[in-house]
Amino acid sequence: MRHTIAVLVENEFGVLSRVVGLFSGRGFNIDSLTVAPTNDESLSRITVVTRGDEQIIEQITKQLNKLIDVIKVIDFEPENAIEREMALIKVSAEDDHRAEVLRVADIFRAKVIDVTPKSYTLEATGAPSKVDALLELLRPLGLKEVVRTGPVVIGRGAKGWRG
Repeated sequence: MRHTIAVLVENEFGVLSRVVGLFSGRGFNIDSLTVAPTNDESLSRITVVTRGDEQIIEQITKQLNKLIDVIKVIDFEPENAIEREMALIKVSAEDDHRAEVLRVADIFRAKVIDVTPKSYTLEATGAPSKVDALLELLRPLGLKEVVRTGPVVIGRGAKGWRG
């Protein structure tokens, strides 16, 4: 089962390495990883997407909470979170496919951010399933390159990390 875990940490040298080391040292795989400072510059937020049953995820969260620089760990439930991902997609745009690429991009509200005589580069943002669906429709038209951020997640409602 897929889980998105957010980890609030002290924004200090070596913290990311310790968090990732916890996963690799115990044989847990990381599907995606994003890290960025928060609105408080002394803190960073690490978003990890991993897979495992409830017992494995509970073990991961307990181990994360034992790390000194970790302030808070949340395993987000899909119904209580908003999850988004960004993708940059370079797709062939030969004469016979140019209009179709633009139609597909428009349906998914993807932005054209670069144009050449033979390609378009698109920026798409949305739930990971939306990005997946866009890529499936563009694949037959000639995907050249795809770069994805991996998901980031925030809890629903007015409450933030600190209450």
